Amino acid sequence: MATHTPGFAVPIHEFAVALLSEREVAPRARHTAQQLAELLPGTGVVVYVIEDQQAPQWTPKAAAGAVTVPAAAISFDAGTLGAIAERREPLLFAGSDLAREDYAHLDVRRTVVSLSCLPLTVDEVRVGAIEIVSFDAPLTEASLAPVMEIAEFAAIALATALGYESERNSNLQSISRLAQLYDLEKVFNSTLEMETLLALVPRKFQEILNVQAVNLWLVQGDSLMLMGQAGRDPTVKVGASQKAGEGMIADLAETGDPVLIESDADERLQRRNFGLQEGAIVSYIAAPLMSEGAEVGFVEAINKLDGTSFDEDDLFFLTTVNETAAGALKNASLLHAERKVEILETLVKVSQEITSTLNLDRMLQTIVNAPQAVIPYERAAIALEQHGRLKLSAVSGIMQLNRDDPEIAPLNDLLQWAAATESEIWVRQHDGQIDELREETRAKFQRYFSDTGVRGFYCHPLVDDTGRVGVLAFESSDPDFLSEAHLEMIQVLASQATVALRNAQMYKEVPFIGLLEPVLEKKRKFMAMERKRRRMLVGAAVATALFLTFFPVPMRLGGDATVAPQRRAQVEPEVEGVVAKVYVREGQPVKAGDVLAELRDWEYRAALAGAQAKYSTAVSAMNRALVSNDGGEAGIQRLQADVWASEVERSRERLEKTKLRSPINGVVATPRVENLVGRRLQFGDSFAEVVDSSATSVDVAIEEKEAVLMRAGNRAVVKLNGFPTRTFEGQVAVVSPRSELVDEQRVFFARVNVPNQDSVIRPGMQGRGKVSVGWHAAGYVLFRGTAMWLYSTLWSWFGW
Repeated sequence: MATHTPGFAVPIHEFAVALLSEREVAPRARHTAQQLAELLPGTGVVVYVIEDQQAPQWTPKAAAGAVTVPAAAISFDAGTLGAIAERREPLLFAGSDLAREDYAHLDVRRTVVSLSCLPLTVDEVRVGAIEIVSFDAPLTEASLAPVMEIAEFAAIALATALGYESERNSNLQSISRLAQLYDLEKVFNSTLEMETLLALVPRKFQEILNVQAVNLWLVQGDSLMLMGQAGRDPTVKVGASQKAGEGMIADLAETGDPVLIESDADERLQRRNFGLQEGAIVSYIAAPLMSEGAEVGFVEAINKLDGTSFDEDDLFFLTTVNETAAGALKNASLLHAERKVEILETLVKVSQEITSTLNLDRMLQTIVNAPQAVIPYERAAIALEQHGRLKLSAVSGIMQLNRDDPEIAPLNDLLQWAAATESEIWVRQHDGQIDELREETRAKFQRYFSDTGVRGFYCHPLVDDTGRVGVLAFESSDPDFLSEAHLEMIQVLASQATVALRNAQMYKEVPFIGLLEPVLEKKRKFMAMERKRRRMLVGAAVATALFLTFFPVPMRLGGDATVAPQRRAQVEPEVEGVVAKVYVREGQPVKAGDVLAELRDWEYRAALAGAQAKYSTAVSAMNRALVSNDGGEAGIQRLQADVWASEVERSRERLEKTKLRSPINGVVATPRVENLVGRRLQFGDSFAEVVDSSATSVDVAIEEKEAVLMRAGNRAVVKLNGFPTRTFEGQVAVVSPRSELVDEQRVFFARVNVPNQDSVIRPGMQGRGKVSVGWHAAGYVLFRGTAMWLYSTLWSWFGW
């Protein structure tokens, strides 16, 4: 039979050093349990700690010997542990005196001979306990004497470890709160859309506070309105409004003070919960939203999901994050107000343009293009009534309309169908479902949306007292692209457009009224002149015609110019890491291969050192096997050495990749790149941008009607605003294959390569460029634009 040998299994100083070498509770408890198990053979040892003195429980931290650590915390008054909790002194029980229920918290498979519980106390404060179960020989006071000495050391070690973990957890909680505040500020400031914020603010508050529901109330005149809600609050719904004396939140807003209610016994909660069977409020906090000293709303949170009540820390945190939410809501409200002003200004501008002219084409282009400054549509179209039939007349972004174009024809058919309804149409598609009651309408728009990619379509009829003028339509791939403010603007625009279009159509019906009167007036003045003077004017006109017809002059096409680098490269990390050093600054010249920055590489150095060590070990083992003439073992070690040689090379490559190098010769273009020290870079993150300014590309915007004259290889000159006295020469490398809309005008870009050896030209500079397209007759150069416009106008009248 085993006997218990008194004395330490290891020297006392080694045990103390082992305890002090660890800072956390679990390792120290494990050292204690192992020491006691070695000291008392044939026993099982469990070490418990009390983590919360306010709500004490026995939390198992380590076990040694023939006993298993319980899975969860144990009630403070359970079994033998309850006895030591009550008496606070070492207890020794014979196995025959114990029922299995007394130590039911232990997982044992052998017969218990005796059981001892030792309290761990420091300055009269219970830190934990040690439970020793003997399966061979009975425990005696003599055999437990050295255990008491170990318990004294363990109590102090565990107490300091508990204090350390408590302080660490408190710091981690503070860091977590700061991270949450930073995340909130970043998320709230990521959008200025009021509707998005009204849904985002309560949802983020609910996630962080871990509560059943969060309500966002905003001041609307003399009342509070529930504008946003996250979670389930059966006592109130979105859209509810309260004035002073009408509800709990309105009464709280009168004082403007934060409120904490810990129990549903509060009479305010009882009134609010009246009649509820489930989902009642049992714990409640609320805090005001303040902006520049004025109360703009209130945020309330109900019922923590973990079952506990709110405390002062929760109320303080809500009050703190409300400041961030109030700032975001204020910025969104300012943007909302600014958009309304912008919409009104645009409406006034469009109204002035369409009422200041009787040119029908110009009026139509203004109606379909100008509102795009404030209405986020992708395409607008207008169809006019002509001789009893609706005809598509203008589409945004298209100057020359071809109704047979495959992209235009479906829209033309849809507008003719929409005009027959004689009422406004607002059709949207969400998640593949058409928001329309009529089956015929759903089927028609299902096909149209599928063919065009459009998800939102709005059509407004243009009707006056004399009948139908036409229809005005807007469409977008976003089904919710129109807000209430946008719909109001479209209705006003439609009314103004109806009057203007009717006047333009009536004026256009008078044949040649705008052309014949000026011509006849000029003829009368010419015939009234003296004959000699008439001959002189005729001779001058003939000479001018000959000059314009036969005299060659160089033709240059001009346009706004913008400088862009010919080459640019993004410096991205090939491995993840934290930036340790940055060796460059913005504007610093670098060469290909220069090290711009380094990532922290201790992890990769450690991996390289480990691989090298294992490689050396494998080589040594191979050499020993060769010396001992063991060919099989030498072959195995040779394979191991080859594997670790590959790992060494792979680790060396990863270590090298911690140095961020420039891929090209150029200049660092990233502002304040030196401030990136300490930032963690992931795959795909951009650390810096290097641009090669030794040769630059200048984009010269050429009008659409002139673009056909340009060819690659044309000579070009550029004058930049930063160098008003200097002219840069280059050559057209390519003409953009598609046009772009710049300042409401379609242009093509001539990309001109300009040498920049002295690096004085910098990306982003602007100026004026001219592209030479050869020598042509003076008349062609001077009047080509006018002739093209005249031909287009005549073709629109008489062509087919």
